Amino acid sequence: MPIDMTRLRHQMVEHDIAARGVRDPRVLQALRSVPREEFVPRHARCAACDDGPLPIAGGQTISQPYVVALMTEALAIGEGDTVLEVGTGSGYSAAVLAQLAGEVHTVERIGLLASEAAGRLEALGYARVQVHQSDGTLGWPEHAPYDAISVTAGGPQVPPSLKAQLKVGGRLVMPVGERIERQQLVKITRVALDVFTTEDLCAVSFVPLLGEEGWSE
Repeated sequence: MPIDMTRLRHQMVEHDIAARGVRDPRVLQALRSVPREEFVPRHARCAACDDGPLPIAGGQTISQPYVVALMTEALAIGEGDTVLEVGTGSGYSAAVLAQLAGEVHTVERIGLLASEAAGRLEALGYARVQVHQSDGTLGWPEHAPYDAISVTAGGPQVPPSLKAQLKVGGRLVMPVGERIERQQLVKITRVALDVFTTEDLCAVSFVPLLGEEGWSE
C-alpha cells in the first residue's frame, strides 16, 4: 500500500511545527503544500516527513522542517516581496519561500546542486524561483535590494554584501557562530540606511557557509 505523504506532511506540520510555536498560517500552509519527499534522495523518501535534516549530494543537507518554518516565519514575507536565498541545496526551502513571495532568487555554489535544484523546481511548477550558481556570500546584486534574505548555512558573521543588498525595512535570517559546527540563528532588520538591529532566535547547527565572505574552503 503506498504511503500517503500528504497525510504525513499535515501530521508533521501539526505535531512538529505548529505545536512548537510557529503560528503564521501562511507559513504552516506552505509547509503542508510543498512535497518534501520530492527534494530528498529516493532512498530517504520514507523519512521525508520526519522532523530532522537529511543528507543530500555534495556533503550538504536538507534542513529540518521546523527550522525551515521558524526561519520563514521570522522573515515575515509578503505576497509581493522579492526574496534572496543563499544556499539552494535541494531547492526545498526555496519552494517554501515561493509559496509566500512574489519572486525568489536562490544562489548555490555547488554546480551539481544548482543544476538539479533548478530542474526539480521547474518540474514541480515553482516558476517564481530563479536558481543561480555563484558564491552566495556575495549575494545576487543584479536583483537587489531584497525584502528578505534567508541564509541556509552558518558563517562567522553576516556577510557585508548581504546586508548591503537588504532593503530598509528588510529582514535577514542566518545562522552565525565562531565555530563551524554550532551557531546562533539571528534575525537582522535594516531599520535605516546604516542602522541594523539583531535578534537572537535559537541555537542551531548548519553546514558551513563557504565563500569570500564566509568560511574559507
